[in-house]
Amino acid sequence: MNPETFNPNHFQWSFNDGIATICLNRPERKNPLTFESYAELRDCFRDLVYVKDVKVVIFTSNGGNFSSGGDVRDIIGPLLQMEMRELLNFTRMTGDLIKAIRSCPQPVIAAVDGISVGAGAVIPMACDIRVGTPECKTAFLFNKVGLAGCDMGACAILPRIIGQGRASELLLLGRSMSGEEGERWGYFNSLENSKNLMPGAIKYAKKIASGPTFANSITKNQLNYEWNMGLDAAIESEAQAQAICMQTKDFERAYKAFINKETPNFEGN
Repeated sequence: MNPETFNPNHFQWSFNDGIATICLNRPERKNPLTFESYAELRDCFRDLVYVKDVKVVIFTSNGGNFSSGGDVRDIIGPLLQMEMRELLNFTRMTGDLIKAIRSCPQPVIAAVDGISVGAGAVIPMACDIRVGTPECKTAFLFNKVGLAGCDMGACAILPRIIGQGRASELLLLGRSMSGEEGERWGYFNSLENSKNLMPGAIKYAKKIASGPTFANSITKNQLNYEWNMGLDAAIESEAQAQAICMQTKDFERAYKAFINKETPNFEGN
């Protein structure tokens, strides 16, 4: 995968100065997801494990909305005709997209404007940093269509972001969470008006991209794996991870820059 020539069929991609930008490309219908876009996004994030030129990913809105979730015509209708094995293949595929976002070494920033509902809310939830707008509406509305709120890892990830009680409220009621409420609850790291949404996300991305990208990937890795560890195991895991980082050239660069009262120029190795 060459980030400069990558040309996906079911979403938009751009790459500049270490930052990849992704958005769904059906703004006239509020960017619904299809079987094909799920699969291609999953494969893209899996491939990013091997693409060192990409240091940060921004998954952004398009046409004033992030995503309206699974396409009613292209997904919901066909699901009603499937047998259990086919349904399980589908739900595992959508879950694999979230696994791929969490397991890729690059930090992923969600820039959320307008509608972000259903699976279109789970994708930002799975990102590392979220920037929203006061007008954005986030809803895990699975129970509104007769389904459980436990979709694509929502019952595992959302409580870790906003707490068990608040997550239960959103998943059991399927109601919308406003941008201001999301920021107050810790779901959004910051809010920007629609005009400044991408500049706000890019500000985060540039700071991350200018940092020690290998060490940042280790931080993301530890944030993932320590979910299932006790304190002793977590401290030992971090000891090993930090010892690895202490062997990098970036650690040496930071030391020399400090001694010389300079700003370190990290190179990711």
